[in-house]
Amino acid sequence: MSDEWIAFDDDVDDAGLPDDGLADDLDDDAAVAAALAAARTEFGDIDDELSELMRPGGEHSGMPVLAVVGRPNVGKSTLVNRMIGRREAVTEDVPGVTRDRVTYEAEWNGRRFILIDTGGWDRKVRGMAAQIAAQAERAVNDADAVLFIVDAKVGATDTDEAVVQVLRKSGKPVLLVANKADDDNTELEAQSLWSLGLGEPHCVSALHGRGAGDLLDAAVDMLPENGAGISRLGGPRRVALLGKPNVGKSSLLNALAGSDRVVVDSVAGTTVDPVDELIAIKDTWWWFVDTAGIRRKSKEASGHEYYATLRTQAALDRAEVAVVLVDASEPLSEQDVRIIHMVIEAGRALVLAFNKWDLTDEERRKYLYREVDRDLVQVPWAPHVNISAKTKRHIEKLPAAIEEALEGWETRVSTGRLNQFIKELTDAHPHPLRGGRQPRILFAAQVQVGPPTFALFTTGFLEAGYRRFIERRLREDFGFTGTPIRLVMRVREKRSKRR
Repeated sequence: MSDEWIAFDDDVDDAGLPDDGLADDLDDDAAVAAALAAARTEFGDIDDELSELMRPGGEHSGMPVLAVVGRPNVGKSTLVNRMIGRREAVTEDVPGVTRDRVTYEAEWNGRRFILIDTGGWDRKVRGMAAQIAAQAERAVNDADAVLFIVDAKVGATDTDEAVVQVLRKSGKPVLLVANKADDDNTELEAQSLWSLGLGEPHCVSALHGRGAGDLLDAAVDMLPENGAGISRLGGPRRVALLGKPNVGKSSLLNALAGSDRVVVDSVAGTTVDPVDELIAIKDTWWWFVDTAGIRRKSKEASGHEYYATLRTQAALDRAEVAVVLVDASEPLSEQDVRIIHMVIEAGRALVLAFNKWDLTDEERRKYLYREVDRDLVQVPWAPHVNISAKTKRHIEKLPAAIEEALEGWETRVSTGRLNQFIKELTDAHPHPLRGGRQPRILFAAQVQVGPPTFALFTTGFLEAGYRRFIERRLREDFGFTGTPIRLVMRVREKRSKRR
């Protein structure tokens, strides 16, 4: 493991042990108590400096769902960004940027709800455009209420009138929104939209914020107290699907769901926004996040693809475990390794899925095993499965691998057991002498799970090779399958210099 994968800091004020006191976690072992006393002698009272980091959670409950629909390029994603108060939905001044149903959690005047951004709805479309329209129609069926967006400058079109017919059949409450009403004259022109039969148009300018507050008031009043959605604070675990473009992430999500939840096309870059889907697998619910393919360098992407890459990184930060898909039919690439490094740097649990296994023969598999041994030697702890999203080969093994990685990600070692381990390890294999000095580990504590993070109070800086040795032995003794391990040092020498 390279040095940049390990975090070091001589301050650990934001990490620590359970609230019931450090001594309660020492297993009444005299040797461990002595180690704590030695650390207190060198560093002072460390109890207050070590406070346990708990993974944030929360109860999940039904939330109302509001779908945003309309024909292409009427400003749906721009309006979504305005409503959620941040630039998260990918926007660009060309039609067809949004292709899947993309969900966001929003809040207005104390009311929390789920907002669904959809692709442009058009008539008489084929291929990918037909799939996009189908996703928009499915969003209406899943929603409790609908915002129908029309371009105030263009007025009602044949496509808008066709969408109105579908909305009426759905039976859902609909709010007509005349977007791009940037001035009073455009608002007057928008009154012609009464002809659609959906009542008074709410004039807004998503780009400039004009009328956005009044629209949110009306939308929230239209929503029920309890709706069809489920909050993603706590509850089902979050899994991000990562990989290069066209590696099969969307196909895998559809295979896991057993239906066409997201748009799939042979053209690389079909997915732009991260797409969240709640999927039940053997009575267990999961939030799967289909992400845009990550290119080797951000400068190789342009326009919405560049911003889609940023959204993918943000989706990884919100996930707990990442499934990195690798094309088994092609040689392992530098970009595959870079994506794996990104997951480790984010501190997420990791599962490797070698997709398109149906396209490999015996010779290719032999070379693949060699490539894994050569290029992925630093992550032997990551569980991997050989799958085919297209034929659904072995995808039933993926949830078990995810659960195994999450278990390692949340593994905790008691302070007493950890210090006994460190003492036995350093007695048998002490740190090499450097410059006539031999750094010693006075005390150790696991200060965090998700990922497992260990604070080491030492008399000197531990070299990278010795830190890798400690990590390897931690894995041998305690498991930690599927998770990176972080070591945080507090060196006495550095603290004394500040004084």
